[in-house]
Amino acid sequence: MKTIILITGLFIYSFADAGISKLIFPKPLQVKSYLGQCPSQTAGEFALKIVKKYDETESLKLVKDMIAQEKLTDKYFIGSYNVNFIPHEQQLRINVECALPLMRVQIYKENGIEHYNAILADNGILYDPLYEQLMRNENKITRQLPTLSIPVGEMDKDFQNQLTQLIKNSSITLKNMMSEIILDDKNALTIILSNRTRPISVFMGDEKWSERMIKLTKIIDYMADQKKFPSIVNLTNDKKVVVKFADKH
Repeated sequence: MKTIILITGLFIYSFADAGISKLIFPKPLQVKSYLGQCPSQTAGEFALKIVKKYDETESLKLVKDMIAQEKLTDKYFIGSYNVNFIPHEQQLRINVECALPLMRVQIYKENGIEHYNAILADNGILYDPLYEQLMRNENKITRQLPTLSIPVGEMDKDFQNQLTQLIKNSSITLKNMMSEIILDDKNALTIILSNRTRPISVFMGDEKWSERMIKLTKIIDYMADQKKFPSIVNLTNDKKVVVKFADKH
């Protein structure tokens, strides 16, 4: 018996001399996606673009080329992604992760008046402020973010990374109390904490911020247990920590 196989884009026909002996439909493409802590609106659109491109080309390389050429990770606030195709399951797997917003940043230009706003995330990257709103809309973040105002020339990659690590490595109590971060013209860092309505000024100096943040975390955690917070914490002297409490009147 002579058999002829014809392959089309939709299904496979198998014919024999006696007539049609078999009709085989290929398994449809399945998609399995994991969107992590990303905003579902933007991450979902990102995943749909991947599915559409793969459906058209059946090429993971062309999918990744499209993502790079169209800068889709920036457009959809994607921190990282992974796309794989599992042949025996006819399954496209898409894993997406996004960074968590850490603080609001106001970056001033040289005239001191014009500025632009951004969100610094825990991967050290600056995002459009819309990112924070998208995350809040889905309760991905609920706490208030501290703010930083800084001249445009000071906001380089090294400073972004230092600031990111400082905030990430602080305790939850300290994160929740952070209200404002100030970098002056001598590169001295000051952190303003908010204890309900009472501010706490923390002077970090112009160096050893990581070491001093560890000390500050211990002080604030201890004070939280005692339910008594200072008005000033000066960490600029490595040999002693100065803690001052507001006078009661």
